[in-house]
Amino acid sequence: MIKTLLENFSPENNATVWLICAFVLAFIIAYQTFPTILYVAKAKHLMDEPDGRSLHSNNTPTLGGIGIFLSLIVLMTIVGAFLNTKVLLLVMGGLTILFFLGLKDDLTVLSASKKLVGQLFAALLLIVFTDTRIIGFSSILEVDTLPYWVSIGFTLFVYILIINAYNLIDGVDGLAGTIAFCASGIFVYLFVNSEDLSLATIAIALCGALIAFLRLNFSKEDKIFMGDTGSMIVGFLLAFFTISFINMAQVDETSNYYRASPALAFALLFYPLIDTLRIFFIRIVIHKTNPFKADKNHIHHKFIQSGYNHVMTTFIICGINVLIVGIAFNLLHLNLNTQIICLLLYGCALYTLPFLLKKLVT
Repeated sequence: MIKTLLENFSPENNATVWLICAFVLAFIIAYQTFPTILYVAKAKHLMDEPDGRSLHSNNTPTLGGIGIFLSLIVLMTIVGAFLNTKVLLLVMGGLTILFFLGLKDDLTVLSASKKLVGQLFAALLLIVFTDTRIIGFSSILEVDTLPYWVSIGFTLFVYILIINAYNLIDGVDGLAGTIAFCASGIFVYLFVNSEDLSLATIAIALCGALIAFLRLNFSKEDKIFMGDTGSMIVGFLLAFFTISFINMAQVDETSNYYRASPALAFALLFYPLIDTLRIFFIRIVIHKTNPFKADKNHIHHKFIQSGYNHVMTTFIICGINVLIVGIAFNLLHLNLNTQIICLLLYGCALYTLPFLLKKLVT
């Protein structure tokens, strides 16, 4: 009976049930995994100790990425036979590379150059063997199609940019996880509309794993951080989703996002990208220091310094980011260059508003 059911079951014909099951399964796996991770981290003293830049005052486990990784790998292994096995295997390979690099960095120290090499290799796996890359600028600056090797180089740059921009926003309870959850949820919608159930399944599985993580990341008693392990694998997936979405739109002239995919992708990751651009400008132009030197000039740090607590900071930032995505969907009829300029103006204004309101109240 089970054999017959498996032979005749088609995820495409039962997409809603399939995605709900993937979400629930990923959540359960992560939910059951985190208590063990917490126990081992505390027993072996694998904790993050507060320093001058930390916004927390207690020693906290930083191995949350292990639970997210296990949830995704187990889920993809279980459902792999029903979906695009080639893509799933390559994603699992890339995740595994970054998992061990991140784990080493969380437990000891890993040089930035080694992390960069690992990120490049993981990205190249997917770019080369699936040919999923940004093939042009969709007429941004009048550039439509890129030469093959330039396309690969630019796609690699986008991977590195997103992975590290995402890593940089992991500084306030729940912020990185909630940003990724919201973005992944919207990617589920976009991939379902594009009839790519494999990518939709990975995206919704990430949502399930992140919900289980956020429950503890917001906790006061059993708090756990994502760590470099988590930020690298989640950032890698967000980069993969972004590039896959842009690629699918660029090769399909009938797509609603044929000319607008870069703007919509920018909106989905607006906060990590604009915060990274801002922090590099401050470090290089204003302070004239090493752009990779850690400081407290991130937007989320400014929220905390203005008097917002961690939860308020996270929900204000994520709420604004979702609002920016809503604006992007309503700008699809405009020229792509105009869309990006409008998003920058709207985004900067919206992220300035909470500071102005705080000043008016005080």
